[in-house]
Amino acid sequence: MLRKLWQWFDEETESSDDVEVLTVKKFRGDLAYRRQEYQKALQEYSSISEKLSSTNFAMKRDVQEGQARCLAHLGRHTEALEIATNLENKATNTDHLSTVLYLQFAICSSWPNLERTISCLQKLIALHPFDPWTWSKLAEAYLSLGPAPSASVASPQGHDGFLSSDEAVKSAFPHLGRDCLLCLPELLPQSSVFSIKARSSNGQKYENTLKSIPSCMAEKREAVLPETLVKACASLIRARLLLQLTESQQTSFALEKNLRTQQEIEDRMKGFHFPEDTLLRVTEVMGEDIVPEKMKEGVHAAVKGTGVVGLAGLVTASVEGFEDKWFGKLRGHFCSLESHFHTEKRVLA
Repeated sequence: MLRKLWQWFDEETESSDDVEVLTVKKFRGDLAYRRQEYQKALQEYSSISEKLSSTNFAMKRDVQEGQARCLAHLGRHTEALEIATNLENKATNTDHLSTVLYLQFAICSSWPNLERTISCLQKLIALHPFDPWTWSKLAEAYLSLGPAPSASVASPQGHDGFLSSDEAVKSAFPHLGRDCLLCLPELLPQSSVFSIKARSSNGQKYENTLKSIPSCMAEKREAVLPETLVKACASLIRARLLLQLTESQQTSFALEKNLRTQQEIEDRMKGFHFPEDTLLRVTEVMGEDIVPEKMKEGVHAAVKGTGVVGLAGLVTASVEGFEDKWFGKLRGHFCSLESHFHTEKRVLA
């Protein structure tokens, strides 16, 4: 039955209705994408992109997202990112902007482009500062800034060295709810949207993410600046604090996974070998704004309800001051940690 539903527009269609013709071509592109025929899907999307009415915002956005995904799969990352950036500038609300940023994150992760990946994650946090999963991915990105990231820290790749944008988004953001799903193309393949099964297993996927973070911390500490290590540690600690706040809302296996994930973070903290006073200070700073009243808003108050003219610009401005806002109060620990590492190195020598 499902096969028949997909096939009705896979045949030649004669129609004098331009809108119907464009819609059929769009569905053909979705079907080709589902079959992993990315070049064919790109051709279908490209053939209608410029023909769509400027008032048909929803389909035009879906088609452009489809083009970006196909280009990424085909290894044309620069072109994919150009389209995603254009979509970002045209986002009309926080849902649209979040969806585009998830897409950009997937493209940058598969490239990889660490600087752009970090910028993208910072923008997502500017929109959703109480999302533990994004904070954990930011920690992973910071830890990957060393000159020679190990295989255990690098993102998993496919046989051609390219992680598909869909896989990158699924592994990074399994928690997305129905509201965000509505912003994604409805007829893209199942791998490009977030299934109920994927969302229900978010705890396990997050644990896997943590396990990929610094098992090689001792080897990388000399390669990564103390300042960067503090930022990574702070991001993980905030993720743990946010998980702690959700405990009262969870039961059964969800609560068990939450607690197990918190323990994973606690274990990872030991790998940083930070002095206890540093960890206490980081915890204090990263938890200053974590109160139930603010978390109910879901989206940062500064960007909530902002129109198309100011939304992307306001988020970009938030990113420009991101590290000052979140890590500025921790700068006093950077020099002391650098001294601590050098002393430890001399003792080990």
